[in-house]
Amino acid sequence: MEKKEFHRANLPHYQQPGQAYFVTWNLHDAIPALALKDYSEKLSSLRNCIESAVKSNQLSDYIKALKLEFNILRIKRMKAMEDLLLMENKCSVDLALHEYTTIVHSALCYWEGQKLKNHAICVMPNHVHWVFELYNKDENGNAVWLEDILKSVKRYSATQINLLANKKGTLWHKESWDTTIRDNRHLYEAIEYTKNNPVMAKLVTDWKEWKGTLVF
Repeated sequence: MEKKEFHRANLPHYQQPGQAYFVTWNLHDAIPALALKDYSEKLSSLRNCIESAVKSNQLSDYIKALKLEFNILRIKRMKAMEDLLLMENKCSVDLALHEYTTIVHSALCYWEGQKLKNHAICVMPNHVHWVFELYNKDENGNAVWLEDILKSVKRYSATQINLLANKKGTLWHKESWDTTIRDNRHLYEAIEYTKNNPVMAKLVTDWKEWKGTLVF
């Protein structure tokens, strides 16, 4: 099956049924609007260069170099984002509250055994980490796409949290950051990172103490 390309904000994402992913997304007000603008603009520029190079049949080595630069910058951007998220920024909603954590857990576990297999979930005060593997097809024989799953869980959780908090408007930032899991070692590292995120943030001393963490 061919990969499906779609765009969130200005950045390209590629997905394929049956892949495992490490995904992060945050509350819409968790990070100042312009904090990562420079990274986003550079990534968008590199994307355009890559697409132009492919269309004009540039040398493969040149295209590989551009893609490598893009991936390195994307990793740096994700690290900068994570550093900002681990700071104690006051947000409109505290996801660490039990009732909100429960809603997010429910959303992320809804498709378990039908469209995906969960590996690890961590609901932090202002963001979410999720490690899971998509099935190739659902029970009806339809391909399972990451984009559709993320829309489903974010829409449901946003609706339920807003109702409970008596709020209206946007809850989640429109961008989600996904990384395709390459192999078992990468899967292990993603799970370890996810479950130890509250320890990194100095919210607990042992990951098992954090109620927002689920390891399957």
